[in-house]
Amino acid sequence: MPKITMRQAITDALREEMLRDDNVFIMGQEVGVWGGTYAVTRGFYDEFGAKRVRDTPISEMVIGGAAAGAAMNGLRPVAEFMTINFAFLALDAIVNHAAKVRYMFGGQMKCPVVYRAPGGGGRQLGATHSHTPDVIFAHFPGLKVVSPATAYDAKGLLKSAIRDDNPVLFIEHHTLYQIRDEVPTEEYLVPIGKSDVKREGTDVTIVGYAQGLQVALDAAAKLAEEGISAEVVDLRSLRPLDMGPVLKSFQKTFRAVVVEEGYRTFGIGAEIVARLHEEGFDYQDAPIKRVAQYEVPLPYSRELEQSALINVDRVIKAVKEVL
Repeated sequence: MPKITMRQAITDALREEMLRDDNVFIMGQEVGVWGGTYAVTRGFYDEFGAKRVRDTPISEMVIGGAAAGAAMNGLRPVAEFMTINFAFLALDAIVNHAAKVRYMFGGQMKCPVVYRAPGGGGRQLGATHSHTPDVIFAHFPGLKVVSPATAYDAKGLLKSAIRDDNPVLFIEHHTLYQIRDEVPTEEYLVPIGKSDVKREGTDVTIVGYAQGLQVALDAAAKLAEEGISAEVVDLRSLRPLDMGPVLKSFQKTFRAVVVEEGYRTFGIGAEIVARLHEEGFDYQDAPIKRVAQYEVPLPYSRELEQSALINVDRVIKAVKEVL
Protein backbone atom coordinates (compact mmCIF):
# COMPACT_ATOMS: atom_id res chain seq x y z
CA MET A 1 0.00 0.00 0.00
CA PRO A 2 1.30 3.50 -0.76
CA LYS A 3 2.14 5.87 2.07
CA ILE A 4 0.28 9.15 1.75
CA THR A 5 -0.32 12.19 3.94
CA MET A 6 -3.49 12.76 5.91
CA ARG A 7 -4.16 15.77 3.69
CA GLN A 8 -4.06 13.56 0.59
CA ALA A 9 -6.21 10.92 2.28
CA ILE A 10 -8.91 13.51 3.01
CA THR A 11 -8.68 14.85 -0.54
CA ASP A 12 -9.04 11.33 -1.95
CA ALA A 13 -12.04 10.60 0.26
CA LEU A 14 -13.82 13.77 -0.86
CA ARG A 15 -13.13 13.14 -4.54
CA GLU A 16 -14.24 9.49 -4.39
CA GLU A 17 -17.50 10.40 -2.64
CA MET A 18 -18.23 13.25 -5.05
CA LEU A 19 -17.70 10.90 -7.99
CA ARG A 20 -19.88 8.25 -6.35
CA ASP A 21 -22.82 10.49 -5.41
CA ASP A 22 -23.91 13.62 -7.28
CA ASN A 23 -25.69 14.86 -4.14
CA VAL A 24 -22.35 15.39 -2.40
CA PHE A 25 -21.04 18.93 -2.71
CA ILE A 26 -18.47 21.11 -0.93
CA MET A 27 -19.01 24.59 0.51
CA GLY A 28 -16.95 26.99 2.59
CA GLN A 29 -14.63 29.97 2.51
CA GLU A 30 -12.05 29.72 -0.28
CA VAL A 31 -12.71 26.02 -0.92
CA GLY A 32 -13.19 26.64 -4.64
CA VAL A 33 -10.87 28.89 -6.62
CA TRP A 34 -8.28 29.02 -3.81
CA GLY A 35 -8.47 25.28 -3.08
CA GLY A 36 -9.03 25.40 0.67
CA THR A 37 -7.07 26.86 3.57
CA TYR A 38 -4.93 23.72 3.80
CA ALA A 39 -5.15 22.88 0.06
CA VAL A 40 -7.43 19.89 0.66
CA THR A 41 -9.80 20.86 -2.19
CA ARG A 42 -7.17 22.12 -4.62
CA GLY A 43 -8.29 21.40 -8.19
CA PHE A 44 -11.85 20.50 -7.20
CA TYR A 45 -13.32 23.72 -8.62
CA ASP A 46 -11.98 22.91 -12.09
CA GLU A 47 -12.93 19.24 -11.82
CA PHE A 48 -16.47 19.53 -10.45
CA GLY A 49 -17.48 23.11 -11.24
CA ALA A 50 -18.93 26.00 -9.27
CA LYS A 51 -22.23 24.23 -8.56
CA ARG A 52 -20.61 21.48 -6.50
CA VAL A 53 -17.65 23.42 -5.08
CA ARG A 54 -19.16 26.58 -3.66
CA ASP A 55 -17.23 29.50 -2.23
CA THR A 56 -19.24 31.14 0.54
CA PRO A 57 -19.27 34.55 2.22
CA ILE A 58 -17.11 35.06 5.31
CA SER A 59 -19.95 34.03 7.61
CA GLU A 60 -19.82 30.79 9.54
CA MET A 61 -23.44 31.28 10.56
CA VAL A 62 -24.36 31.17 6.87
CA ILE A 63 -22.12 28.15 6.20
CA GLY A 64 -23.53 26.16 9.12
CA GLY A 65 -27.16 27.06 8.48
CA ALA A 66 -27.12 26.73 4.69
CA ALA A 67 -25.39 23.35 4.92
CA ALA A 68 -27.97 22.08 7.42
CA GLY A 69 -30.80 23.33 5.21
CA ALA A 70 -29.33 21.72 2.10
CA ALA A 71 -29.00 18.43 3.97
CA MET A 72 -32.62 18.57 5.15
CA ASN A 73 -33.62 18.97 1.50
CA GLY A 74 -31.88 15.85 0.22
CA LEU A 75 -28.31 16.92 -0.54
CA ARG A 76 -25.13 15.80 1.24
CA PRO A 77 -23.05 18.92 1.88
CA VAL A 78 -19.51 18.87 3.20
CA ALA A 79 -19.10 22.29 4.79
CA GLU A 80 -15.60 23.47 5.68
CA PHE A 81 -14.76 25.91 8.44
CA MET A 82 -11.30 27.46 8.16
CA THR A 83 -10.73 26.49 11.80
CA ILE A 84 -12.92 24.95 14.46
CA ASN A 85 -12.66 28.24 16.37
CA PHE A 86 -14.97 29.80 13.78
CA ALA A 87 -17.51 27.00 14.28
CA PHE A 88 -18.54 28.80 17.48
CA LEU A 89 -20.32 31.28 15.21
CA ALA A 90 -22.30 28.39 13.70
CA LEU A 91 -23.03 26.68 17.02
CA ASP A 92 -26.78 27.27 16.81
CA ALA A 93 -27.04 25.72 13.35
CA ILE A 94 -24.90 22.73 14.31
CA VAL A 95 -26.16 21.75 17.77
CA ASN A 96 -29.61 23.32 17.85
CA HIS A 97 -30.81 22.40 14.37
CA ALA A 98 -28.67 19.85 12.51
CA ALA A 99 -28.19 17.71 15.62
CA LYS A 100 -31.86 17.75 16.64
CA VAL A 101 -34.05 17.83 13.54
CA ARG A 102 -34.10 14.08 12.87
CA TYR A 103 -35.10 13.31 16.46
CA MET A 104 -37.66 16.10 16.70
CA PHE A 105 -39.41 14.96 13.53
CA GLY A 106 -39.41 11.29 14.50
CA GLY A 107 -37.06 10.31 11.70
CA GLN A 108 -39.18 11.85 8.96
CA MET A 109 -36.37 14.27 8.10
CA LYS A 110 -32.64 13.55 7.89
CA CYS A 111 -29.71 15.93 8.08
CA PRO A 112 -26.73 14.22 6.39
CA VAL A 113 -24.24 17.07 6.66
CA VAL A 114 -20.51 16.87 7.37
CA TYR A 115 -18.79 19.84 8.97
CA ARG A 116 -15.01 19.70 8.39
CA ALA A 117 -12.88 21.79 10.73
CA PRO A 118 -9.13 21.94 11.40
CA GLY A 119 -8.44 22.32 15.11
CA GLY A 120 -5.88 22.24 17.88
CA GLY A 121 -2.72 24.15 18.73
CA GLY A 122 0.90 23.95 17.71
CA ARG A 123 1.03 26.23 14.66
CA GLN A 124 1.48 29.64 16.30
CA LEU A 125 -1.98 30.83 15.34
CA GLY A 126 -2.61 32.76 18.53
CA ALA A 127 -5.06 32.20 21.36
CA THR A 128 -8.24 32.82 19.35
CA HIS A 129 -7.28 30.39 16.58
CA SER A 130 -5.82 27.52 18.62
CA HIS A 131 -8.75 25.99 20.48
CA THR A 132 -9.42 22.30 21.06
CA PRO A 133 -13.14 22.57 21.89
CA ASP A 134 -13.99 19.01 20.85
CA VAL A 135 -15.76 18.23 24.11
CA ILE A 136 -18.22 21.10 23.58
CA PHE A 137 -19.57 19.54 20.40
CA ALA A 138 -19.33 15.96 21.69
CA HIS A 139 -21.63 16.96 24.55
CA PHE A 140 -24.71 17.11 22.31
CA PRO A 141 -26.68 13.97 21.32
CA GLY A 142 -27.61 13.81 17.66
CA LEU A 143 -24.25 15.10 16.44
CA LYS A 144 -21.47 12.63 15.71
CA VAL A 145 -17.93 13.85 16.40
CA VAL A 146 -14.90 12.27 14.76
CA SER A 147 -11.20 13.15 15.09
CA PRO A 148 -8.73 10.82 13.32
CA ALA A 149 -5.03 10.48 14.09
CA THR A 150 -3.83 8.66 10.96
CA ALA A 151 -4.23 9.02 7.21
CA TYR A 152 -5.83 5.56 7.02
CA ASP A 153 -8.50 6.46 9.57
CA ALA A 154 -9.02 9.94 8.11
CA LYS A 155 -9.98 8.58 4.70
CA GLY A 156 -12.15 5.73 5.95
CA LEU A 157 -13.93 7.83 8.57
CA LEU A 158 -14.61 10.74 6.21
CA LYS A 159 -16.18 8.43 3.64
CA SER A 160 -18.36 6.94 6.39
CA ALA A 161 -19.28 10.43 7.60
CA ILE A 162 -20.40 11.56 4.15
CA ARG A 163 -22.62 8.47 3.80
CA ASP A 164 -24.10 8.83 7.29
CA ASP A 165 -27.66 10.15 7.53
CA ASN A 166 -26.78 12.09 10.70
CA PRO A 167 -24.72 15.28 11.03
CA VAL A 168 -21.02 14.66 11.63
CA LEU A 169 -18.37 17.08 12.88
CA PHE A 170 -15.09 15.93 11.35
CA ILE A 171 -12.16 17.48 13.25
CA GLU A 172 -8.74 17.48 11.57
CA HIS A 173 -5.80 18.43 13.79
CA HIS A 174 -3.86 20.81 11.63
CA THR A 175 -0.44 19.55 12.79
CA LEU A 176 -1.30 16.10 11.42
CA TYR A 177 -1.90 16.98 7.77
CA GLN A 178 1.65 15.95 6.86
CA ILE A 179 1.83 12.63 8.73
CA ARG A 180 2.08 9.62 6.43
CA ASP A 181 0.94 6.03 6.70
CA GLU A 182 -0.24 3.24 4.47
CA VAL A 183 -3.62 3.72 2.81
CA PRO A 184 -5.19 1.12 0.49
CA THR A 185 -5.87 2.09 -3.11
CA GLU A 186 -9.09 0.06 -3.11
CA GLU A 187 -12.20 1.44 -1.41
CA TYR A 188 -12.69 0.87 2.33
CA LEU A 189 -14.69 2.39 5.17
CA VAL A 190 -13.82 2.89 8.83
CA PRO A 191 -16.94 2.73 11.04
CA ILE A 192 -17.80 5.76 13.15
CA GLY A 193 -17.96 5.04 16.89
CA LYS A 194 -15.30 2.32 17.05
CA SER A 195 -12.09 2.74 19.05
CA ASP A 196 -8.94 0.99 17.88
CA VAL A 197 -5.84 -0.45 19.57
CA LYS A 198 -2.88 1.13 17.79
CA ARG A 199 -0.16 -0.59 19.86
CA GLU A 200 -0.43 -3.63 22.08
CA GLY A 201 1.12 -3.77 25.55
CA THR A 202 0.80 -5.28 29.01
CA ASP A 203 1.90 -2.77 31.68
CA VAL A 204 -0.25 0.34 31.19
CA THR A 205 -3.07 1.57 28.96
CA ILE A 206 -2.62 4.95 27.25
CA VAL A 207 -5.78 6.40 25.74
CA GLY A 208 -5.70 9.23 23.22
CA TYR A 209 -7.00 10.60 19.94
CA ALA A 210 -5.82 12.99 17.21
CA GLN A 211 -2.57 14.69 18.24
CA GLY A 212 -2.85 13.08 21.68
CA LEU A 213 -2.70 9.65 20.02
CA GLN A 214 0.50 10.52 18.16
CA VAL A 215 2.10 11.80 21.37
CA ALA A 216 1.00 8.61 23.14
CA LEU A 217 2.57 6.42 20.45
CA ASP A 218 5.87 8.33 20.63
CA ALA A 219 5.85 7.98 24.42
CA ALA A 220 5.10 4.25 24.18
CA ALA A 221 8.08 3.77 21.86
CA LYS A 222 10.41 5.49 24.34
CA LEU A 223 8.94 3.57 27.28
CA ALA A 224 9.61 0.32 25.43
CA GLU A 225 13.32 1.17 25.44
CA GLU A 226 13.11 1.07 29.25
CA GLY A 227 11.24 -2.23 29.29
CA ILE A 228 7.80 -0.71 29.91
CA SER A 229 5.07 -2.14 27.67
CA ALA A 230 2.31 0.38 26.93
CA GLU A 231 -0.90 -0.42 25.11
CA VAL A 232 -2.21 2.56 23.12
CA VAL A 233 -5.92 2.92 22.33
CA ASP A 234 -7.18 5.44 19.77
CA LEU A 235 -10.70 6.72 20.48
CA ARG A 236 -11.12 8.06 16.89
CA SER A 237 -14.75 9.02 17.63
CA LEU A 238 -15.84 11.14 20.60
CA ARG A 239 -19.56 10.64 19.96
CA PRO A 240 -20.47 7.82 19.81
CA LEU A 241 -17.76 6.97 22.34
CA ASP A 242 -16.61 3.35 22.21
CA MET A 243 -15.19 2.32 25.60
CA GLY A 244 -14.98 -1.39 24.72
CA PRO A 245 -11.29 -1.56 23.70
CA VAL A 246 -10.35 0.85 26.50
CA LEU A 247 -11.99 -1.30 29.17
CA LYS A 248 -10.59 -4.51 27.70
CA SER A 249 -7.10 -3.05 27.79
CA PHE A 250 -7.59 -1.72 31.35
CA GLN A 251 -8.65 -5.17 32.51
CA LYS A 252 -5.29 -6.42 31.24
CA THR A 253 -2.96 -3.65 32.47
CA PHE A 254 -4.80 -2.39 35.61
CA ARG A 255 -3.37 1.12 35.03
CA ALA A 256 -4.24 3.95 32.65
CA VAL A 257 -3.14 7.37 31.40
CA VAL A 258 -5.42 9.52 29.24
CA VAL A 259 -3.83 11.99 26.81
CA GLU A 260 -5.74 14.87 25.21
CA GLU A 261 -4.80 18.25 23.83
CA GLY A 262 -7.92 19.87 25.26
CA TYR A 263 -8.08 21.36 28.74
CA ARG A 264 -8.10 18.98 31.70
CA THR A 265 -11.10 20.56 33.47
CA PHE A 266 -14.40 19.16 32.10
CA GLY A 267 -12.42 17.48 29.30
CA ILE A 268 -12.63 14.28 27.27
CA GLY A 269 -10.17 12.72 29.71
CA ALA A 270 -12.53 13.38 32.60
CA GLU A 271 -15.22 11.36 30.81
CA ILE A 272 -12.81 8.47 30.11
CA VAL A 273 -11.67 8.36 33.73
CA ALA A 274 -15.28 8.41 34.98
CA ARG A 275 -16.23 5.53 32.69
CA LEU A 276 -13.23 3.49 33.82
CA HIS A 277 -14.20 4.06 37.46
CA GLU A 278 -17.82 3.15 36.81
CA GLU A 279 -17.24 0.12 34.58
CA GLY A 280 -13.75 -1.11 35.50
CA PHE A 281 -13.21 -0.18 39.15
CA ASP A 282 -12.40 -3.73 40.23
CA TYR A 283 -9.40 -3.77 37.86
CA GLN A 284 -7.84 -0.50 39.02
CA ASP A 285 -4.47 -0.77 40.75
CA ALA A 286 -3.46 2.91 40.67
CA PRO A 287 -5.00 6.37 40.25
CA ILE A 288 -5.72 7.13 36.59
CA LYS A 289 -3.65 10.04 35.31
CA ARG A 290 -4.63 12.71 32.79
CA VAL A 291 -2.21 14.59 30.54
CA ALA A 292 -3.75 17.67 28.96
CA GLN A 293 -2.98 21.17 27.72
CA TYR A 294 -2.20 23.64 30.49
CA GLU A 295 -5.18 25.86 31.19
CA VAL A 296 -4.10 29.10 29.58
CA PRO A 297 -5.04 30.72 26.25
CA LEU A 298 -2.31 29.43 23.95
CA PRO A 299 0.48 31.99 23.46
CA TYR A 300 1.71 33.06 20.03
CA SER A 301 5.38 32.58 20.99
CA ARG A 302 6.46 29.15 19.74
CA GLU A 303 8.42 28.34 22.90
CA LEU A 304 5.58 29.34 25.21
CA GLU A 305 2.98 27.58 23.06
CA GLN A 306 4.93 24.32 23.04
CA SER A 307 5.43 24.50 26.80
CA ALA A 308 1.64 24.70 27.30
CA LEU A 309 0.82 21.74 25.03
CA ILE A 310 1.04 18.02 25.70
CA ASN A 311 4.35 16.30 25.02
CA VAL A 312 6.09 12.94 25.27
CA ASP A 313 7.95 13.72 28.50
CA ARG A 314 4.73 14.56 30.35
CA VAL A 315 3.14 11.28 29.21
CA ILE A 316 6.19 9.26 30.26
CA LYS A 317 6.15 10.96 33.67
CA ALA A 318 2.46 10.10 34.14
CA VAL A 319 3.03 6.48 33.12
CA LYS A 320 5.86 6.06 35.60
CA GLU A 321 3.71 7.56 38.36
CA VAL A 322 0.94 4.99 37.82
CA LEU A 323 3.51 2.20 37.69
